Amino acid sequence: MANIHGTKVKLFSLNSNPELAKEIADYMGIELSECSIEKFADGEIGINITETVRGHHVFIVQSTSNPVNEHYMELLIMIDALKRASARSINVIMPYYGYSRQDRKALPRQPISAKLIADMLTTAGASRVICLDLHAAQIQGFYDIPIDNFEAAPLLAKYIKKQKIDDIVVVSPDHGGTTRARKFALNFDAPIAIIDKRRPRPNVAEVMNIIGEVEGKNAIIVDDIVDTAGTVCAAASALKKAGAKDIYVVCTHPVLSGVGSKRILESDITKLIATNTIKLPDEKKNEKITQISVAELIAQGILNIIDDKSISSLFK
Repeated sequence: MANIHGTKVKLFSLNSNPELAKEIADYMGIELSECSIEKFADGEIGINITETVRGHHVFIVQSTSNPVNEHYMELLIMIDALKRASARSINVIMPYYGYSRQDRKALPRQPISAKLIADMLTTAGASRVICLDLHAAQIQGFYDIPIDNFEAAPLLAKYIKKQKIDDIVVVSPDHGGTTRARKFALNFDAPIAIIDKRRPRPNVAEVMNIIGEVEGKNAIIVDDIVDTAGTVCAAASALKKAGAKDIYVVCTHPVLSGVGSKRILESDITKLIATNTIKLPDEKKNEKITQISVAELIAQGILNIIDDKSISSLFK
């Protein structure tokens, strides 16, 4: 049993990102608690918690990346098991929030799946949710329980500063990311540029124009999610044609679906710097992709929650 500042705490990891969970546990100075996860022949998931959680504040680490639905079911079943085992609080650490891009109705008969996820987690028994860089900030309004949206930008900015890159222009890959790019640019006192793009269909991006001066500058494209990498690769190509020198991409969540990793490797991108909110399998790793850890940020956030301290101070 871990006792942190007089509080009984347990930290569990499910299957999506056990390496990140272990890093968090090491920073907190505790051991990961034990549970067994079994997948039956018909695809059903079974979970058995092998130690008492009665009266404990429990934290579960589970990114809901691919396979998204399976990871969500693991999480929901785990929450139910903890609730029935009399855990004092059930805190979900979900670094990557699957379905976060389905946050509104773009067409008349579409679902708002991000809201559905919020309802499911709350109904299952979650007491709190902790995420990193939600795709849409309004998702926090879908919950009637506390939800903390941690920011990875300070970690990414710190890494870029260590690279000692000069003549920086920070680039938003679309109009929607302008606020994110402007905030990131403040770290370097740098100008911003905006890629004017359109999407003729999902996961397909076409660059129409570049707003801002990029010629002779090192460009840093800032995004929250890189999925198929079509957007950032098209942006990099356009920036190169416009006279940019080296082109970097920083993002929080390296989804890298399908040929995303291969696209990065074959593109004009010098380096993609992402966090480890999502575990990358070996086949998606290459020399252009660097991951930095968010374990210390999450661990310190957990400690602040336990001690009733401010969370916002972590992002300055």
